[in-house]
Amino acid sequence: MSNAHGGISSMGTMRTFLKVGTCSEALCNVLDRAFDHPLELEEHAAMPLAGGIMQHGYQCGLIWGATLAAGAQAYRRFGAGPQAEAAAVLAAQRLVESFRARNNDINCHELTDTEWQKSMQVFRYFLKGGAIFCFRMAARYAPAAFSEINTALSEKHSEAPSPPVSCAAMVAKKMGVSDMHAVMAAGFAGGIGLCGGACGALGAAIWIIGMDSGKERDGKIDFQNPRAIDAINRFLKCTDFEFECSEIVGRRFDSVDDHAGYLHDGGCSEIIEALAAE
Repeated sequence: MSNAHGGISSMGTMRTFLKVGTCSEALCNVLDRAFDHPLELEEHAAMPLAGGIMQHGYQCGLIWGATLAAGAQAYRRFGAGPQAEAAAVLAAQRLVESFRARNNDINCHELTDTEWQKSMQVFRYFLKGGAIFCFRMAARYAPAAFSEINTALSEKHSEAPSPPVSCAAMVAKKMGVSDMHAVMAAGFAGGIGLCGGACGALGAAIWIIGMDSGKERDGKIDFQNPRAIDAINRFLKCTDFEFECSEIVGRRFDSVDDHAGYLHDGGCSEIIEALAAE
């Protein structure tokens, strides 16, 4: 890397954002290239996570995209398995806190004051120059995210718990994706980095569905994918129409071990099975 920020520039990040069109894909794209490992399909499949997971207003797409890039780097460092998954979750924790420290919130709705599923609010957002706000937020966050990922993956950690470690990785494996993709999704655990936000297992399923769509002949990935909408509906039936991890399980997880213990005891098994069902 050319410097501690991977050579990431503000203008380069904003150009990428403008080119790809969504915050989640832009951050994943920029960070993957800073690590010298572009993953075009995986980056493009992050698009439906923009707007706070299928435009529902939860965690900013910048965090979802950065977490996928962190997971990819964790896989390159540690391979498959619990150590890599635990490292991805710890990197995601740092990414969430770094974002919160810079922006005072992590949720798209609060940051943009926009309900993305209402066309008039979207029009108002662009009319008042909201896109520039998001471009600038991405430009500030990208180099910080690169640094946080490197720091998290370089630290010495206690021995990883026995699998399963991440609910999101469990969904990924049940949906039949590669070991790399399972580790990429792992950081979504507990609502991204155990922060309690919108369910990371749901985010993983939507991302994987996006990859499947991207492999098809037209390569179309959008916010109206019937498979993704069906996955959300199955999820909501299991959660009493709650999106956020902390509301679903009634608490936040204190650590990777805490989350792994919950999964070992069968926690969220119904949700995981419902998301993986096709």
